[in-house]
Amino acid sequence: MTDDAYLFLLDDPSAPLGVTPAAVGDLACMETPAVRAWLDAQGSTPASPRLRLLPPEETAAIPEGAERLPVPLGDEELNRVRHLNAPQSLARIEEELLAFRDCADGRDGLIARALAAGVAPHRVVELTGVDPATVTAAASR
Repeated sequence: MTDDAYLFLLDDPSAPLGVTPAAVGDLACMETPAVRAWLDAQGSTPASPRLRLLPPEETAAIPEGAERLPVPLGDEELNRVRHLNAPQSLARIEEELLAFRDCADGRDGLIARALAAGVAPHRVVELTGVDPATVTAAASR
């Protein structure tokens, strides 16, 4: 696993892998000379439907032989990529987890639902800001 997200090019733009940078919105890395040079070398543009982005924990899914470039993302940018990359059911529950940061009513139930839906415990911690021990306790209930 790497700490960098990856930009990569797919042969088939209809493949449901990763997110297009355009869908994520403004990304600081897209304006760097390294990314611009890489895109030029690939004959691609930031708006290409073949251009995709995956968070660090998902980069093993990049097809063998696909042109790729590691890119650093800020925390907010990475959260947007993860949210858009998640299946819709996970995306909805992740939105609830983000909203949860401001209240504690029903916390354990929400955490248990998120874990049951397949949200990874480390992701619950990232989204809610709760202590990892709280997530572990909610998972055992």
